[in-house]
Amino acid sequence: MKNLFIFFCFGAVAALAGALWITRPITVDPETFKSIDSDASAGELVFALGACASCHATPGGEKLVLAGGREFTTDYGTFIAPNISSSKDQGIGTWSQADFFNAMRQGTSPEGKHYFPAFPYASYARMNDQDIANLWAFMATLPASEQPSEPHRLTFPFNLRATVGFWKALYFRTAYVRPPAENERGRYLVEAIGHCAECHTPRTALGGLQIERWMAGAPDPSGKGKVPGLTPAQLDWSEGDIAYYLETGFTPDFDSVGGSMAAVIDGTSQLPSVDLAAIAAYIKALPAIE
Repeated sequence: MKNLFIFFCFGAVAALAGALWITRPITVDPETFKSIDSDASAGELVFALGACASCHATPGGEKLVLAGGREFTTDYGTFIAPNISSSKDQGIGTWSQADFFNAMRQGTSPEGKHYFPAFPYASYARMNDQDIANLWAFMATLPASEQPSEPHRLTFPFNLRATVGFWKALYFRTAYVRPPAENERGRYLVEAIGHCAECHTPRTALGGLQIERWMAGAPDPSGKGKVPGLTPAQLDWSEGDIAYYLETGFTPDFDSVGGSMAAVIDGTSQLPSVDLAAIAAYIKALPAIE
């Protein structure tokens, strides 16, 4: 019996150690991107398409002052967007480029802690090195704000960052969902920078995207209304209709964009027509999901 107890304890410790190792925060190798020449002007378009300001600009404030403060109500509690301005005291002004890559690629903070996946790094992780470096360079040019970040108000156990490691083990995948076919650019814009599925795909009880219902629509995280589906089963617009909407914010029946989608259109309206066409082609090629 004593030997059995010792064996059980050893097994439990080994299992715990293995779980902690698997769910540990991961960091990137800075050697893989330190030679990249970043371009702040090119990063401005990445910033716009990623709709960074829609989350991190203070509600009612200047869209290029990323002071944070916007609240996102979910089943797990309320997430509050942090200050990611160039402030060295309250923002990310002391971050290195490696710190920024760690956040975007691995959801890991400079302190070596997990970021909650309300920050859509699961999509941003698909971005190429050049676009991340360009985005970093552009954000460094933006104004600083000394407004402190507010803590999230989450329920137990979702307020424990250690649990995010298990979430990552279950759901964090950097592989693309749709095959490239002849539209690799559209896939990149939708699944990576644009992170469209973060809103348009339903989630499991633990907050992972239901890949089998990719872009089929989802309940609004606030509990009010629904985010519409974009598959042919829900959206019968032509590719031209979709591209025109992303450029102008006007639907085929002459309605205009509203709500949180307005910030998305603010970004997509700056894209060249070839990119708008690529996004539209990606959406039209989605399998129909009722």
